[in-house]
Amino acid sequence: MEVNIHEAKTHLSRLLQRVAAGEDVTIARSGVPIARLVPVAPEAKKIRPLGMDRGRIWIADDFDAPLPDDLLKQFYGGELPKLEPKSRKRKK
Repeated sequence: MEVNIHEAKTHLSRLLQRVAAGEDVTIARSGVPIARLVPVAPEAKKIRPLGMDRGRIWIADDFDAPLPDDLLKQFYGGELPKLEPKSRKRKK
């Protein structure tokens, strides 16, 4: 199917429905084809088996340990913020 640019702009949703149904649409300017709307080929799903990198990656036992104060100060511009305890709301 071939349509002009004005028709393509006016009826883009309809054209995309036709493309989704498998039809190719050519867009022309003054009768000269300039673009094609074609359906996108579905991508094959890549299945990654669990444990495929076993033995290649390790996580240190202390990876989530608190940072030392001297390093933590660098994140806060040289001073550690004073942490206030969270106030607990009483239930009535």
